[in-house]
Amino acid sequence: MSSLFNARFLRVYIVPGAVFQSVMIGGGYGTGREIVEYFTAFGFYGGLLGLVTSGFVLAIVLGATFEFARKFAAYDYRNFFKRLLGRGWFAFEVLIILQFLLVLAVLASAAGNILRDSFDLSYGVGLTIMLAAIGVMTYYGREFVARILTLWSFVLYAVILAFFVVVVRNNGSAILAAAAESRVIDGWSQSGFKYALYNLAAAPLLLYVARSFESRGEALASGAIAAAIAIVPAAMFHTAFFAMWPAILEQPIPVYWLMTQADTRVLIVIYSIMLFGTFIETGAGMLQGINERLDAYLMEVRGYGLGPATHAILAMLAIVISAVLSTWGITNLIASGYGTMAWGFLFVYVLPLLTIGVFRIANSGPAKESLTRVSGP
Repeated sequence: MSSLFNARFLRVYIVPGAVFQSVMIGGGYGTGREIVEYFTAFGFYGGLLGLVTSGFVLAIVLGATFEFARKFAAYDYRNFFKRLLGRGWFAFEVLIILQFLLVLAVLASAAGNILRDSFDLSYGVGLTIMLAAIGVMTYYGREFVARILTLWSFVLYAVILAFFVVVVRNNGSAILAAAAESRVIDGWSQSGFKYALYNLAAAPLLLYVARSFESRGEALASGAIAAAIAIVPAAMFHTAFFAMWPAILEQPIPVYWLMTQADTRVLIVIYSIMLFGTFIETGAGMLQGINERLDAYLMEVRGYGLGPATHAILAMLAIVISAVLSTWGITNLIASGYGTMAWGFLFVYVLPLLTIGVFRIANSGPAKESLTRVSGP
């Protein structure tokens, strides 16, 4: 009984947050660049207030997302948005495909570059390792992906905590002095809100983690825990960055730069491995969401989904296409409108969920046991 409880406890309260964190943390978060841009740039206390704002928004939207998925048994984004938006569901798919291409292109490039810079391996080797790892993970499917992402979340926490402890131990007085002199810079609330939107776009791709919820309380609590799991490492990064304030603001890879300043070669190697693994986790988590969407549709039209080998081939093909597209400049084209895309997710996902979605949750009957057949691709 105890082992069953522990297994269920993990599936309900830990796995969703661990999977979301593993996908969310990606390249920008993992390098510290996003943390600097969205939080540290607003001062020590302004950044903390921004982090609280992001955590609050994440908790509300993730909780509502998990509950809507549970209530209507909509565990892939296509059926989720058909329930939420009706005929307008495809608006989310347009946005998520654009983001999907951008994220995969960035991950493919970053994965190759980090092995080249840290271990003197060629770009092709890094891309090949990434392709193989994602292929294996998607081949074994939903449960395997969720387990690996959960385990890697513990690795992330261990490495980030080690980084935080080393920096605070060596530069604690500098951090305190910088915090005392720092002022709250206006704009922290908007920045924190936008950061939450920026990352929530991936949540509907991860609905496969919501299958274990049996009550509204579990869904809402899991959403709050997931938000905390995602934000706590960002708070550790933000605090550590004040060891080298304000020079840290100009660094393209703040975490790596701060480690080089501390001359911690062992930690740099471990961090590089962790970051490379995180790129793989982010890609695999998102691609599993795409596979879930395809399988749900195929189950409706022919009674069975894609096989494991097809899942793996499609995942690896997506990585290759994204890597090729990035060399043609399409990444820059998409990235130039990425801020606009964040607001697009606000109007297509967040606002409808917190209005129409909440109304439907409150006024529907018992949770459905299976998806109702819906037409269209």
